[in-house]
Amino acid sequence: MLGGVFKKVLLVLLLVVVIQNWGKIERLFNPSQVVSEQVRASARVVLYSTEWCGYCKQIRRFLDQKGIAYQALDIEKDAQARKAYEALGGGGIPFVDVNGTLIREFNPEAIMAALK
Repeated sequence: MLGGVFKKVLLVLLLVVVIQNWGKIERLFNPSQVVSEQVRASARVVLYSTEWCGYCKQIRRFLDQKGIAYQALDIEKDAQARKAYEALGGGGIPFVDVNGTLIREFNPEAIMAALK
């Protein structure tokens, strides 16, 4: 009986890990969607977000899928991140700085355009 409960808990944990890393998993099976190495190497992407924001999670997933390295800063947990966010004009989350281009919403097309 205890073995059955353990298996269910293990299955739930595995499911949580898969969901949290879905972007990376998709990238493995869809390499044509990945941004060129040169663009990824030269990009400077900073994501100002919170843990609870659904659009922030979508942007993280999108960046992971495209293989774009980024720095994620939680503006609720990190006072320095909050100051930087406010200095840039803030105005809602997600807030993405892509090579100096500020994107104040979930907008994958704008992110890709700013990378070029």
